[in-house]
Amino acid sequence: MKELVEVIAKSLVTHPDQVVVTETEKENTLVLELRVAPDDMGKIIGKQGRIAKALRTIVKVAATKTEKKVVVDILQ
Repeated sequence: MKELVEVIAKSLVTHPDQVVVTETEKENTLVLELRVAPDDMGKIIGKQGRIAKALRTIVKVAATKTEKKVVVDILQ
């Protein structure tokens, strides 16, 4: 999952070298924290959060095989 989020995020931003994804596992939940450069936040979130929602949907679909809940947090 981490690699999936990283590849998608790097393709969207201006500074792909500053994309950092950390993965934390808690019981039945996998938490992915996405950090990007401050000027790339708008590109990751998108108008009215559409890009962020699409990213979370893609990850949720990919996670159905693992039977774990996956949460994508976008941090500054």
